[in-house]
Amino acid sequence: MKTALIVEDEKDIRDLLAYNLKREGFAALEAGDGLAALAMVREKQPDIILLDLMLPGLDGLDVCKALQREPKTASIPVLMLTAKGEEIDRVLGFELGAADYVVKPFSVREVLLRVRAILRRAAPRGEEAGLRCGAIVLDLPGHSVKVDGQPVELTVTEFRLLEDLVRHQGQVRSREQLLDSVWGYSFEGYARTVDTHVRRLRQKLGKAAECVETVRGVGYRAQTDLQETPSW
Repeated sequence: MKTALIVEDEKDIRDLLAYNLKREGFAALEAGDGLAALAMVREKQPDIILLDLMLPGLDGLDVCKALQREPKTASIPVLMLTAKGEEIDRVLGFELGAADYVVKPFSVREVLLRVRAILRRAAPRGEEAGLRCGAIVLDLPGHSVKVDGQPVELTVTEFRLLEDLVRHQGQVRSREQLLDSVWGYSFEGYARTVDTHVRRLRQKLGKAAECVETVRGVGYRAQTDLQETPSW
């Protein structure tokens, strides 16, 4: 059974989400503020977090930052639930590692669909052991990445983005294709979401960022002619 943590200061919304998640076969945990949420995440290790942006004390963005700083929690996918609908808020949420974003008022059915889509994307694929692009090695069953043998901490979405590019190595992947593959459906007007994640991915890959090539006006491509960097 998958466990979802609902972090929301409005009890009515918490209760509504918890009730519907339980009906869908999830175990539902609840927290009313950011500090309580972090304590619960560390103790219970939920499979997904539904996180309100506007929280008393420690807000949702600070919760995301704290989750990303800890290796044990960095890979837990976050679905942001917030009344803030401006694009800059979405972009900031994605930059802090959110897997998806739903604006209030939302449809419970839409939230449930997105939760399942996120968990489906986060599930490891068993048909391959790993993928490689130059010095980058993806361990698919372990859902981990190493560059020159050193582990690199990626969010679930960043891992899926890198996996898609390397899986289609040498092929140009449009932003629309990446949105469909990595996020599971089309984000109308949010092609810049891909650019934001690619920028963060490159920062984390360091010198190996050259693997991800920009094809101007089209999208991105994982290069095929890179040599593995010697470790000596």
